[in-house]
Amino acid sequence: MAIRPVPAFAVIDGDILERIERDLAADEAEGRCRVDEAFRRFERTQPVLADAMSTLLSKPLDETALALGHFLSVAVWLAFERVFGSRLGQVNDESWRAVDESIGLEEELRADRGHEPIEFDDVVLVQQPRVMAFIYEHLDVALDVAARAEDEGNCEVDVDDVHAVYRALLVMVLALSYSVAPIAGALSDEHVA
Repeated sequence: MAIRPVPAFAVIDGDILERIERDLAADEAEGRCRVDEAFRRFERTQPVLADAMSTLLSKPLDETALALGHFLSVAVWLAFERVFGSRLGQVNDESWRAVDESIGLEEELRADRGHEPIEFDDVVLVQQPRVMAFIYEHLDVALDVAARAEDEGNCEVDVDDVHAVYRALLVMVLALSYSVAPIAGALSDEHVA
């Protein structure tokens, strides 16, 4: 496996993402303002992650992918910030590239072994199940809504755009997970025999 494990002390548990979603989606105008303000804080505290997501989201993506990327990147970062606080370190360029490369390698390894029952993103699901369930839920809802609109002839979703956002979110989830410091004075799972 090319993706290194997430330490147990960095796993998000509980319903923090649902609370963040409620906070961000109070009403449409207020919710959009809260997401924009949160994204500005994200840019200040995690400039490498924010820059990577901004670069992706500034491309000519379809509206579904753009909305998903903007909302989910903010929600995921907020979850890590609220759960881990000062233990959440800043992700640097090297860390981002290392995670991106490990996901790329994992994709290649699994593509070469097409008979493998586990997809590369399932590896992340096992390590951060609450975060990935939240991302999957929003992807499913957005794609269902887009499919209904497409059936009515209103629009067509570019699945490649949605996949590009999804992949960037996987990198972000792992990069944030690896940047969490253990609780001071506690043994990390790496030192437990």
